[in-house]
Amino acid sequence: VQLQAFGGGLVQAGGSLRLTCAASGTIFSINTMRWYRQAPGKQRELVATITGGGSTNYADSVKGRFAISRENAKNTVHLQMNSLRPEDTAVYSCNAVIISSRGAGDYWGQGTLVTVSS
Repeated sequence: VQLQAFGGGLVQAGGSLRLTCAASGTIFSINTMRWYRQAPGKQRELVATITGGGSTNYADSVKGRFAISRENAKNTVHLQMNSLRPEDTAVYSCNAVIISSRGAGDYWGQGTLVTVSS
């Protein structure tokens, strides 16, 4: 089982980006999926969570600007980021609890860099 994140890039303040994280392998189901971010010199921060049932939760710093969603048929999770600010600059990583042929596991995708210029 692998998670691959993509969609990062350079954007001006006020702009938008959409991140995608796709799981591959022999997957039976995916439970909670999360996006984290880590800015230079800072601790990793939980940005958004979506459960298997579709319930969502967000960090206060991104509420009203970011939206997490999932496509179960494609084993993917998205993070739509609007009204981006320079302080959103970070490496964004996805995490998921996946039930596969190997049992239950906690998986991480590689990070994708988001840079917001002022």
